[in-house]
Amino acid sequence: MDKLKKVAQLFSPAAFIHDTEENILQMESLIRNHHIGGITFFHSRYSAAANFEKRQEKLAYENTLEKLQSLIQRFQKISETPLLISIDAEFGLAMRIENAPQYPYAITLGAMSEKEIDLVYETGFRIGNDLNKLGIHLNFAPVADINTNPNNPVIGYRSFGKDRNKVSRFALAMYKGMVKAGIGACYKHFPGHGDTDVDSHLGLPVINKVKEQLMKEELYPFIEGIKEGVDMIMVGHLAVPALCQGKNTPASISQEIITGFLKGELGFKGLVVSDALNMKSVSIMFAEPGMLEWEAFSAGNDILCFSENVKEGIALIAEKARDVKINESFHKIMKLKENLGLFDQQPIHFQGFDWNSHHAFNQQLAKQYISVISEKESSIEIDLHNRKTALISVYIGKNNHFFQGIDPNNLIPKFEISLGVDFDFHKLVDFENILIALFVPSAKPINHFGLETDLMKKIAELAENKKVELYHFGSPLSLSEIPNLDRMQKVVCAYQGFEDTQKETARYFLG
Repeated sequence: MDKLKKVAQLFSPAAFIHDTEENILQMESLIRNHHIGGITFFHSRYSAAANFEKRQEKLAYENTLEKLQSLIQRFQKISETPLLISIDAEFGLAMRIENAPQYPYAITLGAMSEKEIDLVYETGFRIGNDLNKLGIHLNFAPVADINTNPNNPVIGYRSFGKDRNKVSRFALAMYKGMVKAGIGACYKHFPGHGDTDVDSHLGLPVINKVKEQLMKEELYPFIEGIKEGVDMIMVGHLAVPALCQGKNTPASISQEIITGFLKGELGFKGLVVSDALNMKSVSIMFAEPGMLEWEAFSAGNDILCFSENVKEGIALIAEKARDVKINESFHKIMKLKENLGLFDQQPIHFQGFDWNSHHAFNQQLAKQYISVISEKESSIEIDLHNRKTALISVYIGKNNHFFQGIDPNNLIPKFEISLGVDFDFHKLVDFENILIALFVPSAKPINHFGLETDLMKKIAELAENKKVELYHFGSPLSLSEIPNLDRMQKVVCAYQGFEDTQKETARYFLG
């Protein structure tokens, strides 16, 4: 294989499932004419832009699953060398496509006891199996970041938590589960994106900690993972001056951090993947097309993810890089493709997902992660005869699975509060007990997790003269948006709004 084709194997540009035919033909040109090594699938150009424009994602596209299947087959058919198909599926295929299995967020799994680590492994295994069925070879997961900063705009719910030992153990279990299913997995975002308050899609986060602190905190899960044989790590777009001779160079393009520290000092021998090269923290640094790709490769990355200048990047690396360095990365990628069975792969005949098994597993997980945040002695006991208790559903309809599980015969007065609609709280004057089910609109902290600040204040005011219990279907990080939680009789975090979680939470409520 000639040098240009070898360099092309390092590139994994983005393909968007809901792209136009024109965009698809452009990708086919990259495959035919430039011999790229892989493709990373994203949902749509709209959702990719949402981070940059500080919007919450509002996606409603149909037939995503069928489109993804079709595109994978179409692209593989014309590729001289089998394409390494990758995706971000941290909580399952549902992170990118509709009508696919969704598993709990990492923060949700992190609420489970460490005794339940086998369930984390099983989650990884099931995610891997789902990807396998569609011909996807590599999942850019798990997140091994420790979420030590509650104001983190980009990690948050994607991390297993703030305890370094639990994060390390759960990340490894998830990784091993995916590998057992026959797909590649990848620790991210080295050297640790947890203690940041800047979204690297938008700007450059800087972690100003001394090396000793980093070794004990941010780096700990990565160091432990390397010891356990993790063979792929994604490097994030964040500056860590203590590892970079005091400079604010993004780790993803820092030779000191990747080649010197990760590969040298920590002894990592596996594949290094760049975080998406379209992200603003690095993409605005180089005006010349291809220069960012060269800098990323020169720093020590083996796979260049989401390059927007593939043709120019290939040419520049082929011109400037030493043959020995190109061959080293090329052989790593070929070995990965061989290990994942790409050279023996048969046409994919998708048979569908086992939804019964999936729902049963999600229910099994919910039993372990539903958590009491606070509780007073005199909690609400529903008496169907005195009519003094009301159920209020916030942001989804009152006929939800949680309320149906509590009150299957519809005997208790129920109310619902919709997003953007004023609710008349005087309707609740005669009730002594209020059970609130709050379905948090967003897992991301943008715009207060989608929660309306005035409404949260009014909900908190109910607890001043009534017994109020809050069942919170959302990230525990969003509980900070609700004032005076200590006045409530009980606060329970159910984490996910899944139907299975709602049913299990109803069982919990009923004892």
